[in-house]
Amino acid sequence: MQVSDNNTNNTSNHLKNSETASIKNLKGFDNNRPPDPKLIDSCVHCGFCLSTCPSYRVIGKEMDSPRGRIYLMDAINEGEIALNTATTEHFDSCLGCLACVTTCPSGVEYDKLISATRHQVERNYPRSLPERLFRKLIFSLFPYPKILRFLLIPLFIYQKLGLQKLLRATGLLQRISPRIAAMESILPQITLQSFQDDFPTIVPAQGKKRYRVGVILGCVQRLFFSPVNEATVRVLTANGCEVVIPKTQGCCAALPEHQGQTEQAKALARRMIDSFENTEVDFIVINAAGCGHTLKEYGHILADDPEYREKAKKFAAKVKDANEFLINVGVTAKLSPLTDEPLTMVYQDACHLLHGQKISVQPRQLLRKIPGVKLREPIDAALCCGSAGVYNMLQPEVADELGKQKAQNLINTGADLITSANPGCSLQISKHLKSEGKDIKIMHPMELLDYAIRGVKLRD
Repeated sequence: MQVSDNNTNNTSNHLKNSETASIKNLKGFDNNRPPDPKLIDSCVHCGFCLSTCPSYRVIGKEMDSPRGRIYLMDAINEGEIALNTATTEHFDSCLGCLACVTTCPSGVEYDKLISATRHQVERNYPRSLPERLFRKLIFSLFPYPKILRFLLIPLFIYQKLGLQKLLRATGLLQRISPRIAAMESILPQITLQSFQDDFPTIVPAQGKKRYRVGVILGCVQRLFFSPVNEATVRVLTANGCEVVIPKTQGCCAALPEHQGQTEQAKALARRMIDSFENTEVDFIVINAAGCGHTLKEYGHILADDPEYREKAKKFAAKVKDANEFLINVGVTAKLSPLTDEPLTMVYQDACHLLHGQKISVQPRQLLRKIPGVKLREPIDAALCCGSAGVYNMLQPEVADELGKQKAQNLINTGADLITSANPGCSLQISKHLKSEGKDIKIMHPMELLDYAIRGVKLRD
């Protein structure tokens, strides 16, 4: 405990000695939902968060830990330091993985603090032109499936003509822009399935109908992981669910919400709520961890909207992760082995499922229902892979180090297959498996359940 006390004193001294601390009328947070001082005061500076914080592990600086960032929030609230480049870079270094929330013995709601801070940063900190342009590219592209689908054609040609391999071999993109290179490095294989968008609005249940559920298709999931959505629908219908898929649904708002794009996040949340209005579904099922966490936060996101406040709460109350939902209602479909021999696999905990939604046991319970499956556990299972929404594009160096660690930990289990419940994690881990020369298949739990229900064997 003495070490933590020393760190606390060092942090306090750092703030007191800051050159900006003596300047009056500093540019800081506005009055629109700044980090709550009561939540800030709940931190007792014990330091338990340090060992579980991925950014602190890689960067090694106190200010790049949850405790350090809370000091900064408090100092900005008190007008002691400014919201400037020096302070913002420490907020930007946070992955938002929420591991510290799980670890904290005092119950500090760091998730609410960092969320409030990021919205403040985007409103009150003038980023550089290159930074603004890159973020504009991300938030004008990824939350809009129709725009993304339009870009699939040149990307498909780019891959088919071998231009991707050629460009990567030159290393030119990395020299021009590490961020653009990071974005390109996680580009999945574009297939003809990526161009399909032919889900019916209603898919009937197989056998007796037990529930009527809505399914959210996502953005990246819809285009680059369409087999996961197809598998999810088949698994739900095979277990007595009538599935409703509104054509008007768009992005869940996860990416803009996690990066402080307030108005964009609210607009997307309203659209999602409207798309499921009058569908009379019992539950709304989502198969992507990051999306699910945000969907369940709609009541908070739209808390200041008098028209949507109650709608948001009711919507969020219906949202269930696919793994969570199936464990709650029970799997009624018969499951067959995926291979002729026992299959060893490792389940990768996505941060926003594990720490955000507190869902960890359910996916493992589902996978163990499949005959012949043997699950192994990696060391540091709760450590973020570095994807964290768009973090691996905004902070590629830190993300790459975490990706390497995660990939190696999964490889060390000796598993024949990795299963992941989040598209961003799958892309990040796949990238670093390839860099290690490993060709280990990554599949979503819903794909494995779908195979087991249909009696489809896995190929080597």
